[in-house]
Amino acid sequence: LLNVPADSSLRNPVVISNPLGEDTSVMRTTIIPSMCEVLARNYNYRNAVARLYEIGNEYIPVSGKELPDEPARLAIGMYGNNVDFYDIKGAVDEIMEEMGIMDYDVTACAEGCPIEEYVAFHPGRSAIVTKGDTVLAIMGELHPETLENYEIGVKAYVAKLLIPEMMSVSVTEKTYKLFILKFKLLTLFNIFIAYFKSKIKWY
Repeated sequence: LLNVPADSSLRNPVVISNPLGEDTSVMRTTIIPSMCEVLARNYNYRNAVARLYEIGNEYIPVSGKELPDEPARLAIGMYGNNVDFYDIKGAVDEIMEEMGIMDYDVTACAEGCPIEEYVAFHPGRSAIVTKGDTVLAIMGELHPETLENYEIGVKAYVAKLLIPEMMSVSVTEKTYKLFILKFKLLTLFNIFIAYFKSKIKWY
């Protein structure tokens, strides 16, 4: 449904031996279809606006290993109320800031993008986030064919954030010296105000 190429590694999932049903017979290699399905469900339930997120794992087969890698991912999805690319980018920017990730690059998705799901996005309205050689996220408007495949009748926006990669470049130590200085100055100011108020005689 994401229109990934036939030879994509995303089409090589881990198969479950005793699945509960055909829909759950393989382990997902990408979190994006899950978000698209939830967006589609909300749209089909006639919810005019949706703002959703999911934190979960992808399951990536590793040659020579019995068990797959299970990287944690964060997916964000939205549609309705005139949302556009800058709404999804704003959500991603805020998360980056909260994690202490600064000076990252945002570049347009194109052929050869390191995140294979780029084909599910509109080529002129999507981007990847990187810091140095580390890919942190992909975000943007879903491709019209993707929207059609999921029967979503409005423009929808999705982001996928790579949590371990983000943690590897995040800065967790923060300096609060400036905050302490401002607090001391504000406290001193309030003391002066209280002092002068006590000296003023009201008639």
